[in-house]
Amino acid sequence: MQGKKCRYLFILVPFLLSQVLNGQEIVTGLLSNPVIRDFRNNQSFTKGAPINDTLELPFFEDFTNKGPFPSPERWSDQHVYINNNYPVNQVSRGVATLDALDSAGLLYENAGGFIFEADHLTSAPINLNLDPSEDIYLSFFYQPRGIGDAPEEADSLVLQFYSVTDDQWQHIWKANGSDLHNFKAVNIKIDKPAYLQKGFRFRFVNYASISSTLSDPAMAGNADHWHVDYIYLDKNRIAADTIPVDVAFTLPLRSVLNTYESMPWQQFRQVFLSEMGSFININYRNNDEVTRNVTRNFIIRDLYNNTDVHSFTAGATNIDPGQWVSYDANLIYTFDSGDTDSAMFRVRSVLITDEFDRKINDTIDYYQVFNNYFAYDDGTAESGYGINGQGASNAMVSTRFRTYETDTLRAVMLAFNDSYQLSNRRYFNIAVWTDNNGMPGELIYEQEAMVDPGNEINSFKTIVLNDPVEIEEYFHVGWTQQSETFLNVSLDMNTPPEGRRHYYLNGSWNESEVPGSVMIRPLIGDKILASGITDIKNNQPAGLKIWPNPVESILYIDTNEYQQYRNLNIIIYDNSGRKIMSLESKDSIDVSRLPQGIYTLHISSGNMVLAYGRFIRM
Repeated sequence: MQGKKCRYLFILVPFLLSQVLNGQEIVTGLLSNPVIRDFRNNQSFTKGAPINDTLELPFFEDFTNKGPFPSPERWSDQHVYINNNYPVNQVSRGVATLDALDSAGLLYENAGGFIFEADHLTSAPINLNLDPSEDIYLSFFYQPRGIGDAPEEADSLVLQFYSVTDDQWQHIWKANGSDLHNFKAVNIKIDKPAYLQKGFRFRFVNYASISSTLSDPAMAGNADHWHVDYIYLDKNRIAADTIPVDVAFTLPLRSVLNTYESMPWQQFRQVFLSEMGSFININYRNNDEVTRNVTRNFIIRDLYNNTDVHSFTAGATNIDPGQWVSYDANLIYTFDSGDTDSAMFRVRSVLITDEFDRKINDTIDYYQVFNNYFAYDDGTAESGYGINGQGASNAMVSTRFRTYETDTLRAVMLAFNDSYQLSNRRYFNIAVWTDNNGMPGELIYEQEAMVDPGNEINSFKTIVLNDPVEIEEYFHVGWTQQSETFLNVSLDMNTPPEGRRHYYLNGSWNESEVPGSVMIRPLIGDKILASGITDIKNNQPAGLKIWPNPVESILYIDTNEYQQYRNLNIIIYDNSGRKIMSLESKDSIDVSRLPQGIYTLHISSGNMVLAYGRFIRM
């Protein structure tokens, strides 16, 4: 192989680019970022944000906005990915990730085995019309790789300053590529007259490279990850001033259920005594250099009924300087709701800290969803998974689930990643097995399908079963391959597999050694439409696909199935049943002026309601 090693592969077993290798599990980077791609497709989006008015000091950013792009109030471009999925041991929740994907979430067109200029993170203009004696410093934290791909030594993360006088960008600081290490602090004094001007800007640039030699183009993917956090520019600072005076959440909240991230509501109601978790896990850090006192509070809200249903405090405690805390707060509560088909709860944790502590990092939410599917994944892929190599044409992969009452498997949602030149567009079989002491047992159902990233959020494709399957107790859902082509199934690296995933090669089943959860979700219950929505009854309005949900501003509505009707209208009702909005049918509406709460949306033709859906205005 010429040039760099194959950058796409996070290989768990030895891998050589040879056609004679035996089949094995492979994990790759993403060819595209579905979160960014969906955001771009579903929003009014331009590649670069407009340049803002000149900002005044202090300039502070810790990327707690919901993303996926940096705030246009402080940043003038939208290349980096704001997330909390890729870093390791982050000092606060939310980082900016620079990689080899552009603002559309796709590999840069000029990506190759040579070094190329990839992501930028560029500040808005800042007023630095100051005297050098005022001790102006820019500090930040950075980390290579995280759970992504490690930049090699020839790759680099560069900090540049813009000189208003010369209209030039100058290299100021550089980190050569390396393997994973904890976040490191950097503090740079700004004292040159060329930079001490109104209109000063700074930017981070990722110089990346991609291997161009692959045995299987379906394994092409993202590379050279850098993560940046806690960017702080101000005057009257010192060189040692790299410690932010802040207690902050670090990791996201996870499901409060013992087994699943999400499960059908009726199934939960059957088994809530054993499935309901007994604690809420939170993770936070004292980034200050002195001991701090923190009170931990929790609130659970029924979002369908718009009421707080449980709240408690876990008390106050001291936390030492630089200390990471992982705390399990005892939970004596069971999710309960009057709704019979689905439910949604917001689990909120709040840190109560000193008045001088930054508050933006002190509240964190998790949305516990109960719908018509089982899910181990959190809905976001960081990598791709599959079986590759000789013998892979007969490979099988399964994930074990459990139903707590006899039910009907109607469809399977499976997420695929985009691949280079559509090289993973191959036929495969959806498969269902019984359980044999934790391993897949008898194959009880197969149906041919084709790899398709789909049009649904985060690349889920709903495959409706031609013949629904009765399921009870433990069952396994997965796929059988028809070729040795790497299928590139989406892999959530932030949820553990817990021994539930197995793969079949060379005549035997093996427990997977790959971390993370394959993004496969069995849909159960009533008849399932191709959209993944449950068909409630033939003589009643159908379920409606609306997204994102929860929503802050623009709500998108799939009206394709109803275009044959005349005089289509959209009507929105609040949680008490009052009509609050009525307008002609369209694919998107602005709900930003609605108060926070639960709403019902109807699509109607005259007096006939064709479909409805519920959404949450955040």
